[in-house]
Amino acid sequence: MSDAGFSLWVYLAERPLTWLTLTLAGYAVADALAVRAGRHPLVNPVLIAAALIGAVLMATGTPYAVYFDGAQFVHFLLGPATVALAVPLYQHRAEVRRAFLPMAAALIAGSLVTMASAVGLLAAFGVPRAVIASMAPKSVTAAIAMAVSGSLGGDAALTSVLVILTGIFGAIVALPLLARVRITDDRARGFATGLAAHGIGTARAFQSSALAGTFAAIAMALNAIVTALAAPVLFRLMGW
Repeated sequence: MSDAGFSLWVYLAERPLTWLTLTLAGYAVADALAVRAGRHPLVNPVLIAAALIGAVLMATGTPYAVYFDGAQFVHFLLGPATVALAVPLYQHRAEVRRAFLPMAAALIAGSLVTMASAVGLLAAFGVPRAVIASMAPKSVTAAIAMAVSGSLGGDAALTSVLVILTGIFGAIVALPLLARVRITDDRARGFATGLAAHGIGTARAFQSSALAGTFAAIAMALNAIVTALAAPVLFRLMGW
């Protein structure tokens, strides 16, 4: 790289707008690829965008803290985006009322089994408690998962990575798996996806249908509450 080009890059790298633009451009490219692939589950825009942005950061030697100075503007929009999920919830309120009891049963079973299976399996293999605490809330949206993990003695940074990986994996696998076992009800498909794969799964469910996305959003929100309440109890029962 020439001296002029290097100087220009140093200047741009110090500007938050550069990293905000990279984030938006990375997702735009990833989403365009997903559209061209017919929204195939394996062509997940979140996964592709993360890989593209990560490659740029590694190639330029840019610390994450510098990148986040710009990306934090997108991070801020997570709150309003979550609140906006109330709109489809209101539009489908009659469906939600009719499915209340099945949702409650699925929520309790899914949330507790997801958390207990992860904790039990890791404990059986002698994994350190801090790692187990980081893994326990993996199916909950990141902000709440990190808080739960910290209260249990886990590593919030590790939890955030596990949450993202869980969301991407769930978004890729959930709907095709449900289709394979012939579950076609959009309410059930959406609820299961949101319960297992939080926000990333919810976004994938909305691509399937508005009804599936609505039930995924409900599952995501309720699972966060159940996990926050149940995780400390589970750890006390295990003598931790």
